[in-house]
Amino acid sequence: MRDLAGRVAVVTGGGSGIGRAMVDRLVREGAKVVIADVDERALAAVVASVLARGGAAIGVRTDVTELASVQAPADRAFAAFGKVHVLCNNAGVAVWGGLETATHRDWQWVLGVNLWGVIHGVEAFVPRMIAHKEPGHIVNTASMAGLVATRGLGVYNTSKYAVVGLSETLAKDLKPYGIGVSILCPMGVATQIRASERNRPADLRNEAASAPERVELMGCTLGHETAADMVFGAIQANRLFVITHEESLEPLRRRAERLEQAVRETKA
Repeated sequence: MRDLAGRVAVVTGGGSGIGRAMVDRLVREGAKVVIADVDERALAAVVASVLARGGAAIGVRTDVTELASVQAPADRAFAAFGKVHVLCNNAGVAVWGGLETATHRDWQWVLGVNLWGVIHGVEAFVPRMIAHKEPGHIVNTASMAGLVATRGLGVYNTSKYAVVGLSETLAKDLKPYGIGVSILCPMGVATQIRASERNRPADLRNEAASAPERVELMGCTLGHETAADMVFGAIQANRLFVITHEESLEPLRRRAERLEQAVRETKA
């Protein structure tokens, strides 16, 4: 999709971080936006910012862990604008700590947002995107943690590996319909994901008084605007992977080498 002027885009987790930067970039390109976020104050601020610049925006308070809640911005988008051309399944949270200490509540919360949020986006939007028979694009936010495992991020790794696999398959399934797919796999980006607990539901909070030590990610920290620019480039070029950091090349290379070695050793 080379031209987004007049197109309709939906961004989940659009109230802050990369999601808000995606909204800003889409608006600059002339798109009408529907913004979904669980944080109503942040959501209202982004909508007000878009409207103040003369853009078209609708905000819908959305809990991506619930299918009915994701269907709400879908219904609003199609009712207001008739079509959706770009869907950014971006909402995400993180917990830190080894898998041996992960609680069932950790699994429920992180998979609910990071994986089921993407699944619900696919369920709520894709059939209707196919039905209007126009080019489209879906961006699913994964992570470098969905390509290379990191000690102390096991629950998060699991959710993001699943998003990568889902997205790679979705790209193949939607190609006949002219709908592209991109997978955003950032390393360090200046977002509020380290403060994910602020939006954790009370019934899924851990009772432990202290949180585990957070993992420090390798590589530089990018601004979220830079990540959003990379996403826009991938939408234009219909590029499957958006790899934000050159520092990722070495761990990705080592993983590929281990896989190749495993094949040769098994054959031997």
